[in-house]
Amino acid sequence: MGACNGLIIFRIIFMEKEQQIISTEDIVETLDSYLAKYTYDRLFVLVDETTKEKCWPLIADMERLKNAHLIVIQPTDTHKDICSLGHVWDELQQHGATRHSMMVNLGGGMVTDLGGFAASTFKRGIQFINIPTTLLAMVDASTGGKTGINWGGLKNEIGVFNNAQEVIIATEFLKTLDQENMCSGYAEMIKHGIISNEEMLSELFTFDIHEPDLKKLDKMILLSVGFKSKITNIDPLEQNVRKALNFGHTFGHAFESFAMRRQPILHGYAVAYGMICELYLSVIKEGFPESIFRNTVNYIHLHYGKMDISCDDYAELIELMTHDKKNTGDTINFTLVSNVGELCLNSTATRAQLIEALDFYRDGQ
Repeated sequence: MGACNGLIIFRIIFMEKEQQIISTEDIVETLDSYLAKYTYDRLFVLVDETTKEKCWPLIADMERLKNAHLIVIQPTDTHKDICSLGHVWDELQQHGATRHSMMVNLGGGMVTDLGGFAASTFKRGIQFINIPTTLLAMVDASTGGKTGINWGGLKNEIGVFNNAQEVIIATEFLKTLDQENMCSGYAEMIKHGIISNEEMLSELFTFDIHEPDLKKLDKMILLSVGFKSKITNIDPLEQNVRKALNFGHTFGHAFESFAMRRQPILHGYAVAYGMICELYLSVIKEGFPESIFRNTVNYIHLHYGKMDISCDDYAELIELMTHDKKNTGDTINFTLVSNVGELCLNSTATRAQLIEALDFYRDGQ
C-alpha cells in the first residue's frame, strides 16, 4: 500500500495482472489521471437509473468523458439479469465498441458485477474501471475480480473471475446513499471484522453508522478493502482461504434468493441474517464464544431487523443452499469460525443442524 498526493493506493497481483485500488478525495482529478494512462478507441460509462441521477453529475463535466457513451440500466439486484446484460452488449455493439475500448462502471455492486461481466465477455474482453458508489460495492463487490449476473432465481449463478484495471474509491459518493444501503454495505464490513480480528470488530460495533463520520469511515473502508485484497491476492480463484469471504453467505444467499421470489431485500441484509445462522452453527459445532455471538446477534437485530420466515419455508431455504457455489456434490459447505479471525473452511452441517439454526434465527433465542 502506498500514498501520494492525497491518494491511498493498493497494488495487488490478480491472476498475473497488476491492479490498483485507489482511495481518493478528488474523484474528478483521479479518474482523469487514470484514464490518461490507457489507450482506447471508444469510452463507455455504465450507470443505473439511480446513479445516473445522483452520481453521474459529479463527473459528467470531465473533458475526457465528453464523448463517452452513457449506457443506462434499471437499478436494484432484481435487474442483475440476462436482459440487462444483453442491453449492455447491444449498446456496446451498436455504438462501435471494439476490443480496444474502455468501460467505466459507475454504481453499486449490481453495476460493477454486471458491468464487469459485460466487459469481460464482449469481444472476449475489454478494459474496464470500477467506481463503486455504495458502501457495499466499495468494501466488497467492486474488488476481488468476481463478476456476474443472477440466473434461474439464484444469486450470481453465471459469471467469470476478471478484475478491473482500477478500482477508484471516493467516499464522496456515500453522501448520495440512503440509510438502508449504508447498513447493507456495513454488513460486509462486519463480516470482515468477524473473520479478521477483535479490534476491527469492536470498532465496527461502536461506530455510528446512522450518523457516520465519513473521514473515520474512509479509514475503516480501507482496512476492510486491505483485508479482502490480501485474501484475494493469495487465492484469486477461491480454491482455499478466499472461501473465508463467504462467511454468512451460504444462508445469506438462500435468504436473498428466497426474498427475490417474494419481496426483494438488499444483499447486506441477507448476509447479516446469514451470519446469525452461521454463527449459531459456529457455536454448536466449533465452540465460537457465546458472548461474542450474542453481541453480534443483538447488533444485527437492532440495525437490520429480521425477515419473517416460518417452518414451512425451511425446505425451500435448504434447497436454495444446495445451489451454493462452494458446495461439493450434494454436500452444503460453509465457512464457520471457532473464534474471531479463526476460520473453519469447508464445514458441513446435518439437516437437523440447519433446521436448528433456522429455528434460532426465526425465534431469536
